[in-house]
Amino acid sequence: MRPLVIRGGRVVDPSQKLDAVLDVLLADGLVAGVGENLDAPEGAETVDASGLVVAPGLIDVHVHLREPGQEHKETIRSGARAAAAGGFTTVVAMPNTDPPIDNPASVGFVLAEGLRAGGARVYPTGCITVGQAGEQLTEFGELMAAGAVAVTDDGRPVSSAGMLRMALEYALAFDLPVAVHEEELTLARGGSMNEGIIATRLGLTGIPNEAEDVMIARDLMLAELTGGRLHVQHVSTRRGVQLIREAKSRGVRVTAEATPHHFTLTDAAVEAYRTDAKMNPPLRSEADRQAVRQGVSDGTLDVIATDHAPHHYDEKEQAFEDAPNGIVGLETSLGLSYTELVGTGLLDLSALIDRMSCAPARSMGLQRMIGSLAPGYYADVTLIDPRIEWSVDPAAFLSLSRNTPFGGRALRCRAVRTIVGGRTVWQG
Repeated sequence: MRPLVIRGGRVVDPSQKLDAVLDVLLADGLVAGVGENLDAPEGAETVDASGLVVAPGLIDVHVHLREPGQEHKETIRSGARAAAAGGFTTVVAMPNTDPPIDNPASVGFVLAEGLRAGGARVYPTGCITVGQAGEQLTEFGELMAAGAVAVTDDGRPVSSAGMLRMALEYALAFDLPVAVHEEELTLARGGSMNEGIIATRLGLTGIPNEAEDVMIARDLMLAELTGGRLHVQHVSTRRGVQLIREAKSRGVRVTAEATPHHFTLTDAAVEAYRTDAKMNPPLRSEADRQAVRQGVSDGTLDVIATDHAPHHYDEKEQAFEDAPNGIVGLETSLGLSYTELVGTGLLDLSALIDRMSCAPARSMGLQRMIGSLAPGYYADVTLIDPRIEWSVDPAAFLSLSRNTPFGGRALRCRAVRTIVGGRTVWQG
């Protein structure tokens, strides 16, 4: 592989507190240097990055790739390529496939298919409990040895407090993050959208904020009790944000995600029974949306993650309460996040890169390999043009699915080149 010199771009790397016009040298799959007027090795490829932002590769720690079992929605290959088109050099795959990823062989399958995909890096997670049934812990050490970077029963909560306590204690031996989907099922009552006036008017069963809040409170207490590493997924409520903020102030080992859809949309998007706006946790009120935005701004929610959840057109065309939850997000996340957060002055560009690269790497314990442009790190780089104005066209997605509520939305900022291990895997 030829060395690659990226010249004259605005290098924004929060891990090194860098924000300056510099060159970046990539060689042998690693970052070889960052500085002014770097000498190019003989035979090196040169990229003119004038006017572009050069960032450590973007990382999405919450992605559903649907393989094995639901390849009509997405495959590891299609998802890795869609990720690269969105500027992501790394994605972390959730284990709620069919069958679930709850043993070393299935973890190895995801890892191997990710290596063959030719797009973003794919890191597997393993289930917390066997079959996600909530009754028996998986073998965390064996999952980690096979390549899992975290454990999670995402898509389902760990309903038993005793089981989650054991999981946090067991994971401590391997310093594994335990990622949790926060939903108290007896409060959620099988609801299909946020509880409130709109749900009442539409005649739909609502899910109260408390279905999420009580589980966040419980799990923060368990993390404090055990000293375990807790990662709270897709936070959507104002009280949830406040609970996490207070826990962090006490030194609890917790990281937390915000999704672009939760800081961009409210439950008003469900009007006319729009199934592309159906997700779990549901879109909440304007007060909740503002709280999530503030949580991202002050670092309470330190990670922006998509919860990319592809579904086939026919599945989303069912009656609202029968349609599956989730939207695709890999190819819209950067544009939405920049437009909604940087464009409104809530974050500066360096903070956005931190939420989409450096902090995600830290949350999964990958900060020694990715999430930085320091010499010796993997040569994973995203070139971004914040000047580009574009409109979301689901028909142009590389994902196999098109389920998004953002079709036609005008955005600013887009990845123009995605480099993984020193090799360009996508170029716009």
